[in-house]
Amino acid sequence: MKKKLVALTGAGISAESGLATFRGADGLWEGHRIEEVATPEGWAANPELVLEFYNQRRAAARAAQPNAGHLALAALEQEFDVVVVTQNVDDLHERAGSSRVLHLHGKLFESRSSYFDQLVYPMSSDRIELGDLCEQGHQLRPNIVWFGEAVPMMEQAMEEAAKADVFLVIGTSLQVYPAAGLVSYVPSNCPIYIIDPQQPPVSARRNLHFVLEPASTGVPRVAAELIRNA
Repeated sequence: MKKKLVALTGAGISAESGLATFRGADGLWEGHRIEEVATPEGWAANPELVLEFYNQRRAAARAAQPNAGHLALAALEQEFDVVVVTQNVDDLHERAGSSRVLHLHGKLFESRSSYFDQLVYPMSSDRIELGDLCEQGHQLRPNIVWFGEAVPMMEQAMEEAAKADVFLVIGTSLQVYPAAGLVSYVPSNCPIYIIDPQQPPVSARRNLHFVLEPASTGVPRVAAELIRNA
């Protein structure tokens, strides 16, 4: 029976494929304040701006390609039962070949009703326009979890973390909650590999391994070590 490997991934792994990180050093995301484009209040104030912002993010994600970090994570499925828990809304993990991906913050290539959360639709184009409606007649919005909204996949992610035999943290600052709290659900005897050029804060515990490299080099190196020792 394969050991269970759970990987928590963040903006750092997508940044190496050319996608802008969620929050730059200036506190902006592609020139916009987070409050303008990633909150229910921003949506209520200017839905046209929010739709166009995510239309542009979709085009950028479509043009991006999975990098060596995504590919190494997908290849680990040959030896491990892998679950990827990602804070990213792009589809680079799926395109790299990962078969089980939990998107904590939603999916860029889905739309949903602005009134009925359960009405979610795969997108046939890269754009949502004002006037695009769900089957109940309400405006469609990006299927993204904005600040101040519930994280529906969080409970499942906690259950996966609690069953991990190996846990990877890749390209995330561990600053955005509730995702950052997943580490506390990992069993005490489970090795945790934190792969990031900047060492994120994490409570002291046994079996903690810091790999101060970007995902594109750090994940292949850790994957090779894990496969050797599997």
